[in-house]
Amino acid sequence: MDGNHSGGLGLVGDIGGTNARFALVEFDGQDPRLIEPTAYRGGDYRTAEDAIEHYLQKVGVRHPDQAVVAVAGPIEHGSVHMTNLDWRISEDSLRRAGGFRNAKLINDFTAQALAAPRLGPKDLRQIGPLPTSGEGDLAILGPGTGFGVAGLVRRHGQEIPLATEGGHVAFAPVDEVEIEVLCALTKDLQGGRVSVERILSGPGMEDLHVALGAAEGRQVEALTAKQITEHAVEGCADSLATVNRFCAVLGSTAGDIALTLGARGGVFVAGGIAPRIIDILEKSPFRERFEAKGRLSGFTKAIPTHVILHPHTALIGAAVALTPEGRAAVS
Repeated sequence: MDGNHSGGLGLVGDIGGTNARFALVEFDGQDPRLIEPTAYRGGDYRTAEDAIEHYLQKVGVRHPDQAVVAVAGPIEHGSVHMTNLDWRISEDSLRRAGGFRNAKLINDFTAQALAAPRLGPKDLRQIGPLPTSGEGDLAILGPGTGFGVAGLVRRHGQEIPLATEGGHVAFAPVDEVEIEVLCALTKDLQGGRVSVERILSGPGMEDLHVALGAAEGRQVEALTAKQITEHAVEGCADSLATVNRFCAVLGSTAGDIALTLGARGGVFVAGGIAPRIIDILEKSPFRERFEAKGRLSGFTKAIPTHVILHPHTALIGAAVALTPEGRAAVS
């Protein structure tokens, strides 16, 4: 791509605990269009700015006009220290590194929230009996390297994302096995607090695998999350037990978040793990546990749930944040 064409382009990024994804965005009066989305391993770069400079060199664009970068972590005063990656990023450093006129940091699940209403049927897998709804507030959550949570308030044609740190709420067991898992994880953390992210993430799945095996009296070997999901898809009983329990906890947590945010319009499951286990998740206790809210079960039974399959949802949301309406929503 010729750098002389950079005037109508913006840059968007999605930086998580493992991967850093970037794309150019073209503005032509229509919905923003992603150009050359590319993923890098964050650990291969010293800083986010180095990764951005590498990407801009690759695509041959010197100075896009503006940038929005979605990051996994709480943003304070225009800067963030990544939760699961040792990077510090600021809007000022991004402006200098990329030569942008404007640069904005937003939470990665704020970006997911902005993108969710724009996803089509091919980008989603419906879990349960209800299709997506065009009305009502939304919740977006997802396990990956960490566990993210956001909301989207929809009022009078406006969409306002709600950034949260809901991935760090406490894990609430619902049966004796999960109580034993909680006790084991509490012990491993030397009496520390067990958040849902300690289970609903890649590292959390690895800890769950060992703790669940012990709670159910099975001898299991320590595996990576990638190995657990691959073995589960292949039918390995121990790994399948872990993934089914993971899906059950995910369902309970998603239902709690739907209650907390009043997400009558739907709950979307994002992140890198759910699409890899989608066929297991669809048959798992996820939806049953999502609905099982005692006196409020009628509330959650009426809420649609979907898994997001699109690989660049946060980039789409970051691109939305470059539009006038999106800028107003995240300002």
